[in-house]
Amino acid sequence: MSRFHAPIAEAIWDMKYRFKEADGTPIDGSVEDTWRRIARALAEVEQDPAKWEAEFYAALEGFKFLPAGRITAGAGTGRSVTLFNCFVMGTIPDTMEGIFTALKEAALTMQQGGGIGYDFSTIRPRGAEVKGVAADASGPLSFMDVWDAMCRTIMSAGSRRGAMMATMRCDHPDIEAFIEAKRDPARLRMFNLSVLVTDAFMAAVKADGPWELVFGGKVYRTLQARDLWNKIMRSTFDYAEPGVIFIDRINAMNNLNYCETIAATNPCGEQPLPPYGACLLGSVNLPTLVKDPFDAHSSMDMKALDRLVRTAVRAMDNVVDVSRFPLPEQQAEAKAKRRIGLGVTGLADALLMVGLRYGSEEATRVTEIWMHAIARSAYLASVDLSREKGAFPLFDAERYLASGNMARMDADVREAIRAHGIRNALLTSIAPTGTISLYAGNVSSGIEPVFAYAYTRKVLQKDGSRTEEEVVDYAVRLWREKFGDAPLPDHFVNAQTLPPLDHVRMQAAAQKWVDSSISKTINCPADISFDDFKEVYMAAWDQGCKGCTTYRPNEVTGSVLTVSESSEKVPGEAPDQVRGGEVVYLSEPLDRPAALEGRTYKLKWPGTEHALYITINDIVTAGHRRPFEVFINSKNMEHYAWTVALTRMISAVFRRGGDISFVVEELKAVFDPRGGAWMEGRYIPSILAAIGGVIERHLIDIGFIAGEGLGLKSDPKAELLRVGEAPKGKACPACGSYDLRMVEGCLTCGSCGHSKCG
Repeated sequence: MSRFHAPIAEAIWDMKYRFKEADGTPIDGSVEDTWRRIARALAEVEQDPAKWEAEFYAALEGFKFLPAGRITAGAGTGRSVTLFNCFVMGTIPDTMEGIFTALKEAALTMQQGGGIGYDFSTIRPRGAEVKGVAADASGPLSFMDVWDAMCRTIMSAGSRRGAMMATMRCDHPDIEAFIEAKRDPARLRMFNLSVLVTDAFMAAVKADGPWELVFGGKVYRTLQARDLWNKIMRSTFDYAEPGVIFIDRINAMNNLNYCETIAATNPCGEQPLPPYGACLLGSVNLPTLVKDPFDAHSSMDMKALDRLVRTAVRAMDNVVDVSRFPLPEQQAEAKAKRRIGLGVTGLADALLMVGLRYGSEEATRVTEIWMHAIARSAYLASVDLSREKGAFPLFDAERYLASGNMARMDADVREAIRAHGIRNALLTSIAPTGTISLYAGNVSSGIEPVFAYAYTRKVLQKDGSRTEEEVVDYAVRLWREKFGDAPLPDHFVNAQTLPPLDHVRMQAAAQKWVDSSISKTINCPADISFDDFKEVYMAAWDQGCKGCTTYRPNEVTGSVLTVSESSEKVPGEAPDQVRGGEVVYLSEPLDRPAALEGRTYKLKWPGTEHALYITINDIVTAGHRRPFEVFINSKNMEHYAWTVALTRMISAVFRRGGDISFVVEELKAVFDPRGGAWMEGRYIPSILAAIGGVIERHLIDIGFIAGEGLGLKSDPKAELLRVGEAPKGKACPACGSYDLRMVEGCLTCGSCGHSKCG
């Protein structure tokens, strides 16, 4: 009997986490086999592996403890993979050699699928003198473009998409250019951007005082702090970036501030890390621990929570020893401090199950109680591990206990640390859990509110027919099982209806007992005033948050609330407000009909004797014409191997459906080091870019994408099923659905679980 509550959960397990042979033959016969594989792998470093395999399995069983996707997919497979999700790379030296060494390290890390974070504040500003070469510096943004191209190249080579975070200090002379960089929709698309905001800057903003932009001891410019703050706010209001990181607060509250300085975070912001720091993530699934849900006496099982947290800490500590690392510096950093990031998922569902409205004062009070209990159990578990296995190598009791974070910890925990040491320097973090939350039965993600209580997922079959399945929130499913069709109570609120300051209140309540940070998105209504929007960030600062990320739907960012008709209304909603994402997912490649219509294009590249002939055949699906296959032919046999390879690869992508615009984008980005050519008044950097232009022109001609000439003028996403009004926002690059949501700082697909942050 399946342990999964919905087909989407089983599909995600099969697609992302199930161990298979290289040819796709399953090795994990069931999710129980997956749990057993993980438990056995994490217990292998124990003196009594059998005992701890059983303990770890019991924690994993029933989706109670959810290791991050890297662990779930990689542990026990014997493959040379890292079990760490992401990294902050080394400090970038302000030299050409150092910069490109850092680029190489980033490429090696991303090649293994790890997301990376970088602080670009260490690179001298644009226009600064470069001694010895009689030239001016090009500035950090020019090198960020190089990183962006590297990420695109690795992604196009078939590697798992790795997200990147770029940070810059608020006093860097190029900060204004950094803030506005993503106003160009084609620039830095592989990056999330965040400004490192200092305490001094926030004081200057509140006082409406001057602010100096400085590098290397030289003041380049002075401006009003409030003007710079408003520039950050306006860009975020319009473009959802940059985010804000309160970097001085992070360093003051860091348990390790005596031996490290933090200047960057991982891509989604939940792990501020030192140079070469790595984030090891896992989550406690809170709804699975609620006793008697929806009853008057329902409550969190605190004893079960304590046991689960202690087991999870031990399991995650073992990951440090069993994992591989892309770079030796990352391994050395991880083993010197043994940092882990245990968090939660399903907080909103758990609150619903005990009768509390997410964002209310009582909900924030209970959230703080639960997070305090988790922190206490985690720290005491790590003390016990220290007594058994030793403290982390850089432990210094007095200096460790002097940090701002430890000052708020319980006195008995502090005394235990002083007496016995602690195994893990930091223990708690709240990471994006979009995919594993779906895998665990569609529990609410992390500490976010419920996105939608139910939505219809449309699956496109091989024969072109469509099937529908309802994806129901975990708490709503339990409510239905208990009360049938009874209306949902008034305390059921979701992301569409929640005031932004309620989000802030919940983030601040959780942050008090999280020693790292929190990945969270504060959803703001499209019609929020600019002044009210700015107040969200000031509230995050005033209430003790370590950072703030918002998302406001508009014409530029698109809508994150892709919704469709649903019969079940949420209390307090207007009659015409709807919920649930209507999505499109091709479960298998489409079969080829016996006959297809198409066009053949002739491409003559300067300097080659024979032309290329590019044939693109189309298929009609749900009333829309879309490309199905490509053939590239030439009499020039030098082209034979790569044209056949390109033909097969592009055709395979086309037959999968969904968003195929990246094919055009990637081909057009290829440059030939021998030089390109001028064609039709444009400089085309390579013959591959020219092929991309031909494919683009065809897609425009058949109405598949909007645009003109060889340049994309709009968001080129396929519309497969919903004829009529096109949805706002972007299609999922994995499955093509229009159900991308900004959750925990990451665009996450509600249909297939794809997440930019992994």
